[in-house]
Amino acid sequence: MARQYIHRERHLVSRIGWLRAAVLGANDGIVSTASLIIGVAAATPASGAVLIAGAAALVAGAMSMAAGEYVSVSSQSDTEQADLARERTELAQDIESERAELAGIYINRGLAPDTATEVARQLMAHDALGAHARDELGISETTTARPIQAALTSAATFTTGAALPLALVLFVPTRALVPTVAVASLAFLALLGGIGARAGGAHIWRAVMRVTFWGALAMGLTAGIGKLVGTAV
Repeated sequence: MARQYIHRERHLVSRIGWLRAAVLGANDGIVSTASLIIGVAAATPASGAVLIAGAAALVAGAMSMAAGEYVSVSSQSDTEQADLARERTELAQDIESERAELAGIYINRGLAPDTATEVARQLMAHDALGAHARDELGISETTTARPIQAALTSAATFTTGAALPLALVLFVPTRALVPTVAVASLAFLALLGGIGARAGGAHIWRAVMRVTFWGALAMGLTAGIGKLVGTAV
């Protein structure tokens, strides 16, 4: 009897749902909160105003991220479910055409017509809707939309990211707050970029440079606006 070997692999694409939301949330938390703190600190020397602005940014940002992620990913999920319902109806009405359509997909991928037809027949006999969802619509268990997971992940990571520059307001003198928050936040962003790239199997230094560049640009622009407004007032 031939022995069956099972080769188990752990592909990083299975992390794409929560990883995207986590990196987006933490990055936005650091950049938006640090930028706001720097902008307010550049406009006024009052540490109380800076702390209030930073805390408000943390709470509002976390709720906004959660709501935004939930709404956007829910829209994706609704579209997926609508496509699946349409495919289910088409399978019930004309299964032969659907089998031919699936075979055509496999032929375009390189299978011989006879082989493609047999593969389509066997897969549809096992799970017709699943075969069409995966190979026609591109919907799979790995990449399917999960609105609640995305919302909770984004809110939690935004809060964590925002808490890092906000904590500096409590311990750093106001006169040194702008450069300290800027340098520390860029370090946080670099660390986040490295962790995200490592978790996703991507190029670490490219991710680090990407997040630090846009973070520095956001903080620089906000500091300039805060300085102008503070001088005008």
